[in-house]
Formats: sequence, structure tokens, C-alpha cells
Amino acid sequence: MTTTADAVHVTAKDPIHVRSSELQGHGVVFCPNPTMEQWSTHPRVYLDVAKTGEATCPYCGTKYVLDGPVPHGH
Repeated sequence: MTTTADAVHVTAKDPIHVRSSELQGHGVVFCPNPTMEQWSTHPRVYLDVAKTGEATCPYCGTKYVLDGPVPHGH
């Protein structure tokens, strides 16, 4: 049986690629993202992918990678 606490430690196998046009304000993405299963959700966190071109969720380990150039102003 998987408990909610166990589900937080589920990690994605492949990074999630995002385009700069998909970023929320200030060059961030949020996790869990809309494509994740309901059972694997955790508190929403905002991850700055514009700074280095990638970020990893501290809850589930999902890696987000920015495809393309960093948006201007970051």
C-alpha cells in the first residue's frame, strides 16, 4: 500500500522540457504540474528555471529543463 508520505518520494524518469513561453511570471514553473497524476501531488512549489536553465523539485525530484534561450530580463 502506498501512503501519501511515500508518494512524495516518487521521481520522474525523464526531465520535463519547458519553453520560455510556458514560464509563469519571473521565469518559473510550478510543481506538481498539470500532467501529474492526482495521487502523486504535493504542495505546490515554484521553481526558477530561468536562472540556470533547469531546476529540480525538492519534493518529488522532477527535473524541469528550459528549452531555448533564457527569457530577457533574467
